[in-house]
Amino acid sequence: MEFFCYHRDRPGSLPLREELTEAHWSYMDGYAEQLVARGPTFAADGETLTGSVHIVDVPDAAAARAFAFDEPSYQAGAYRDVLVRRWRNELGRTMWEFAGGRTGGNRYLVLGLGERGGDEQAVPGPSDRDDLIAFGPLLSDDGATWVGTAALVRAPDAEAARAVLCGDRYAVVEVHDWEFGGRR
Repeated sequence: MEFFCYHRDRPGSLPLREELTEAHWSYMDGYAEQLVARGPTFAADGETLTGSVHIVDVPDAAAARAFAFDEPSYQAGAYRDVLVRRWRNELGRTMWEFAGGRTGGNRYLVLGLGERGGDEQAVPGPSDRDDLIAFGPLLSDDGATWVGTAALVRAPDAEAARAVLCGDRYAVVEVHDWEFGGRR
């Protein structure tokens, strides 16, 4: 089962995050085969860390929570909160299989939190998929209820990235600068 995890940084936690970089990467190395995507998010300035995205394939919700909450930066208090949601990989690939590669163009995390009772958004059509790195619904732990959509997108700007999600089906849409994570 795939799960989307988004750790949001606590204000002022950058020195702690930097101190724990190797511990974080070592922890993630243990999940290398299970990761669909990973990487940090940034404020609009492109420099200030705001969080960390991980999409991981683990056996169940308990394993997803253990993955998210055993992470060294979380354990040390670097994050203010963590979103953990079941997710479905609509593109059927990992970020390492993205045809656009690791660099080139602006990258974004786009989170759309759905209206209660809303319907799941379909993957954009084939002509719009070239810049999708990852795309899928956020679901309840049992996978029965749609609660939103998470996408990793290459786009010219945040507004274009936001356009990947369809109009008024979302109560809230967040767009964060994002880059491929992991060891270089």
